[in-house]
Amino acid sequence: MLIGVPKEIKNHEYRIGLTPAGVKELVMNGHQVMVENNGGAAIGFENDQYVAAGASIIDSAEEIFAKAEMIIKVKEPQPNECRMLRPGQLLFTYLHLAPDPQQTELLVASGCTAIAYETVTDPRGGLPLLAPMSEVAGRMSIQAGAHHLEKAQGGLGALLGGVPGVAPAKVLVIGGGVVGTQAARMAVGMGADVTILDRSLPRLRQLDTEFDGRLRTVYSTADAVEQYAIEADLVVGAVLIPGAAAPKLLTRDIIGRMKKGAVVVDVAIDQGGCFETSKATTHQEPTYVVDDVVHYCVANMPGGVARTSTIALTNATLPFAVALANKGVKQALWDDEHLMNGLNVHAGKITYKAVADVLGYSFVEPKTALGA
Repeated sequence: MLIGVPKEIKNHEYRIGLTPAGVKELVMNGHQVMVENNGGAAIGFENDQYVAAGASIIDSAEEIFAKAEMIIKVKEPQPNECRMLRPGQLLFTYLHLAPDPQQTELLVASGCTAIAYETVTDPRGGLPLLAPMSEVAGRMSIQAGAHHLEKAQGGLGALLGGVPGVAPAKVLVIGGGVVGTQAARMAVGMGADVTILDRSLPRLRQLDTEFDGRLRTVYSTADAVEQYAIEADLVVGAVLIPGAAAPKLLTRDIIGRMKKGAVVVDVAIDQGGCFETSKATTHQEPTYVVDDVVHYCVANMPGGVARTSTIALTNATLPFAVALANKGVKQALWDDEHLMNGLNVHAGKITYKAVADVLGYSFVEPKTALGA
């Protein structure tokens, strides 16, 4: 199979779809790989490393999209990239379609097959291609939150861990999944006073055991969200409904009653955000203020540590990319129900129910869309 890896074009996005090691693995399996010129140079993956791994260096994204049978990316395709896709071509990347009607419309119109990293599953019910970036984003949420609590950044001027004689900052983490757990781990490690909310009692028990009493676990209700958010210095939104728009758990009213200079970090912004006042921002302009509360809503947070993120992502996606290339898309999907769950768009049809429901499309079962 001829595989194309274009350079990412989203604002301050330096990740790339494959590391040189990932390219080498695909080449050893008998495939050809094209990488856009200097696609990974910003994070230390130079053209000569890709050439040594067996890739061809291509000067333009247009040529890659025109020739490749499978496109491997990181972020959702931008409108001009969507318009370069064609029927029968495979796109393997993050999509986050539920809050993005324009991208969905363009992918449907292209006739391509689009597999979303964020909805591929595993036998334990996890999301193995979302997990590494969730781990990064969860850890970064505390790093970013702590920075923006500084007075010069618009925050209230609090040190997350306090000092002897001064109480630590209060951190609220909403959601006890991968993002929330990593956020809590970082916040606890920095000495903060941490509360984590979740609606699963078994998960709260696991967290209580894991952290050995170093944080507070609370069952998530509307009342608990309101109570702990109003008291918090930093709130991290870490909720996820796979493939669907995130629920709005922090209302404008609650935001208006939080401390002046408090910080909220919405890690769910890729799925529309879990705070009513959230809107997507970029690494170039990461924050804005609503009711004296600093909002950090960067839609590609892991792009801020792009080298770490690229290596972690390739580690997770590579086995699936090899299967797709070795078997062809239809056979690979038929052979792996968990990869099948990643199919969001095929030949002009929406094949992921949560996306179809929220955007008003007719849902077509993936197996029906693929045919015999």
